[in-house]
Amino acid sequence: MDLFGLGWSKYFEAMWNSKEWGSAVPARVISQQKKFWAIAGEFGECWAEAAGKLRLAAAEGGDWPTVGDWVAVHVENPGSTAVIQEVLPRRSQFVRKSAGKAAQEQVLAANIDTALLVSALDGDFNPRRVERYLAQCWESHAKPVIVLNKADACANTAQLAAEMENVAGGAAVLVLSAKRGLGFEELEKYLVRGETLVLLGSSGVGKSTIVNCLMRRVIQGVQEVRASDSRGRHTTTARELFELPSGALLIDTPGLRELQLWGAEEGVSRTFGDVQSLAMQCRFTDCRHEAEPGCAVREAVQGGNLDLARLENWRKLSREQAFLRRKVDPGARLEQKEHWKKIHRAARQKYEQREKDGGKR
Repeated sequence: MDLFGLGWSKYFEAMWNSKEWGSAVPARVISQQKKFWAIAGEFGECWAEAAGKLRLAAAEGGDWPTVGDWVAVHVENPGSTAVIQEVLPRRSQFVRKSAGKAAQEQVLAANIDTALLVSALDGDFNPRRVERYLAQCWESHAKPVIVLNKADACANTAQLAAEMENVAGGAAVLVLSAKRGLGFEELEKYLVRGETLVLLGSSGVGKSTIVNCLMRRVIQGVQEVRASDSRGRHTTTARELFELPSGALLIDTPGLRELQLWGAEEGVSRTFGDVQSLAMQCRFTDCRHEAEPGCAVREAVQGGNLDLARLENWRKLSREQAFLRRKVDPGARLEQKEHWKKIHRAARQKYEQREKDGGKR
């Protein structure tokens, strides 16, 4: 099997040539099942397990293999289980905060060129959710493309597409109907041999139907969404990499019920570049855009030039990132603690002075 057809590039060639690998050969992870990985390389395809040193490295914070990774593997015999020795440095990765209270990173897909952020044009249309995906995508260093599916279930497609373009920040916005196989012409230009794409979106937006259309055959089961809220159930249960007829590589992922951002401060800034630009025009450099005079952000909202819901989402995602940073960065926690100490100290001094003045202030 041709490595370049699997997404191998000069970047990975350089990474590989920078180290002696002995009898190991390069391979790409194409799926994962619990503690085993399906891999592909010049030897063909087989299952693989992690070497002991890889398990130890992962326990100490190293990269654990995920779909899309390039890995160094030892293949004993054709058809036997290979052993993954090491994960090559990633060129890009789409991550999220893992579910639960623990502050841990979960890598959903690695070494992606283009991320197809799928949203539906039915009752579940949600620009705020797409803003969240965009923030993490910009952070991942993959190129985002917003795909609006289910045009067949929408009476005002042009209006909703325009609304999405207003929050896209320069990312392409494509409209299609996977159910009827319409609108895929614009998507075709991203399907380049050796390029890796990932499908991301919540349950029920039609990712499995899109995969079937792109593969030109049914490989993923589909289910109808609930009519009450246009939400769907997971039909894809594991991440998997497919080779499309065009030679492009597509990673399908299960629908995400929630996407909690991970280390996406720069991604949030880029997604909300318009809000950031307005904030720089405020009278005060520490303006919180609430009640301060000379606030350019609030003036834009009042003048109809900035959607209040977009501003609130920016605030929400910014708070999430600040909270996460305090959880994983002791320095940030200490800085926040000192900040609140100053506030409490100033408040206490104010009330003490008020008592000295006889409660007149």
